[in-house]
Amino acid sequence: MLRILFIGDIVGAVGRKALKEELPKLISEHRPDVIIANGENVAAGKGITKVLANELFGMGIHLLTMGNHTWDQKDIFDFIDDEQRIVRPANFPEGVPGKGFITLKIKGHELTIINLQGRTFMPAIDCPFRSVDQILRQVRSKFIFVDFHAEATSEKLAMGWYLDGRVSAMVGTHTHVQTNDSRIFSQGTAYITDVGMTGPFDGILGVQKEIVIQRFLKQLPARFTIDEGKYQLNAVCIDLKTDGSAAKITPIMIHE
Repeated sequence: MLRILFIGDIVGAVGRKALKEELPKLISEHRPDVIIANGENVAAGKGITKVLANELFGMGIHLLTMGNHTWDQKDIFDFIDDEQRIVRPANFPEGVPGKGFITLKIKGHELTIINLQGRTFMPAIDCPFRSVDQILRQVRSKFIFVDFHAEATSEKLAMGWYLDGRVSAMVGTHTHVQTNDSRIFSQGTAYITDVGMTGPFDGILGVQKEIVIQRFLKQLPARFTIDEGKYQLNAVCIDLKTDGSAAKITPIMIHE
């Protein structure tokens, strides 16, 4: 059996603080074989830097997935091609830097991690459904994990059913609120629409709540500032059988 701990979108300094405080306890309690996290919001909500990526790896995270904020920090172009522990959405146009999937050796098994980005209410990029088909034609791993970074619930559910029986697990990220729909589909794929966020507990999706409320009230542009203070950590723990199908998916929600 293989156990995956996946941590929802890490947002800013508060998200990193949550990891420092809570990840050692999660490792002790759940004893995961591999730890994956979405890192596209690590740098104050906008992308990731090499320094911050190394900070997360130093905490015990084995691999980082990304999303629509992949390119927000310009120094990512200096290291993403050489970094074997970061995957960006595989359906970015052909020729962009980085990798859309990576295969790790875990406990003598191969685990392939695929990152995809949705298109509904998101920047227009290549089709995630056709992109994942192309990847699955190449991959020989029994254990396959997909982070689908998407806005629309319908698109995430469609991808989950589309991949049922073809991958071990598909989890949704991006909307920052953990959904109460974790399940194992009929053909053995573990699923949750959104894992949630690791970051500020009292903000709105990680942003200071006053800014967001005023934007709704006045319909005027506003610069988003990441909230500070109390933290939350959202994650899922997924157990995989020897045949690559899922045995269990357990949502995790911690807050101060």
